Amino acid sequence: MADLKRTPLYPVYARYGGKTIDFGGWELPVQFSSITEEHEAVRTRAGLFDVSHMGEVEVKGADALAYLQRLTTNDVSRLEAGQAQYSAMCYPDGGTVDDLLVYKLADDHYLLVINASNIDKDFAWMQQHLAGDVRIENVSPQTAQLAIQGPLAETILQKLTDTNLSEIGSFRFKTDVKLDGIPALVSRTGYTGEDGFEIYLDADKAVALWEKLLEAGKEEGLLPCGLGARDTLRFEARLPLYGQELSKEITPIEAGIGFAVKTDKAVPFIGQEVLKAQKENGAPRKLVGIEMIDRGIPRSHYPVFAGDEPIGEVTTGTQSPTLKKNVGLALIKTAYAALGTELFVEIRGKRLKARVVATPFYKRPKP
Repeated sequence: MADLKRTPLYPVYARYGGKTIDFGGWELPVQFSSITEEHEAVRTRAGLFDVSHMGEVEVKGADALAYLQRLTTNDVSRLEAGQAQYSAMCYPDGGTVDDLLVYKLADDHYLLVINASNIDKDFAWMQQHLAGDVRIENVSPQTAQLAIQGPLAETILQKLTDTNLSEIGSFRFKTDVKLDGIPALVSRTGYTGEDGFEIYLDADKAVALWEKLLEAGKEEGLLPCGLGARDTLRFEARLPLYGQELSKEITPIEAGIGFAVKTDKAVPFIGQEVLKAQKENGAPRKLVGIEMIDRGIPRSHYPVFAGDEPIGEVTTGTQSPTLKKNVGLALIKTAYAALGTELFVEIRGKRLKARVVATPFYKRPKP
């Protein structure tokens, strides 16, 4: 695959049976064993993902907070050092530039984690809106990111560190963690619907940590996992993927991430007027869960109808490995979004019956 970008872990994929694909210009493993096996490992034990393709941008300076308040939809002023926040950046018309994580390292120092396919676009957008004493740096090339996810993730990771990982709460992180001597930022976040950690470290240490983690998790049945399982896991948990549930044409309110949109901030953010109106009066479209009644699997971009009226399209769909049902997420006209509404999905020229169902399709059991 010529001209594709590779992460620092590319050299070890083959050793673990990784089958690579082109994902937004990156050569990444879609699976190591099988998507179903990897999915089940994360739901019941633990899985290890290479997510080094994700982008990291540091934001520093006395005006960093004011800058991020203007740029992002969530309220950054609520963060304390050591806390992370899910957020979005929007265009003036409310469409989404990207969804992202904001990590507060200090009052004048933040780390933003953005989607791989959007790194150049996002960084240009951030540069365009620079104001005051703010410096931004794209540190993606020198940063690797691994994610260990699943109910046994903490047990496995704890073997490599003296830091008490149980003290890191959800959406919290520590910057001074040593993992078998390798310095890392460890964050209790993820993209699977399970408990787990995302680990940021120097790119040149990624292979060593990957191998140490797989060794440490042998007893627990830790599996290396690819993009296929990452997608089915995040889909079941109703976590949006940029380019499918979010885009420059889809607002965060339509996509159902209104919890990350705070329209009462002291500093108005880009796109606020449109999103405030959608929050208060409802958005024209809504992301809903659908379950097929007729046999067929709904796939991305398949058209959705109410009778003969086209009302939207599927954003993501699959046979859910956990539910063993053919389900999807669809962005449709709000008038048809009530639970139980019968719809039709056009699959290979045939309109097949489906119904609107509750999401997420999977919620992890409370301990």
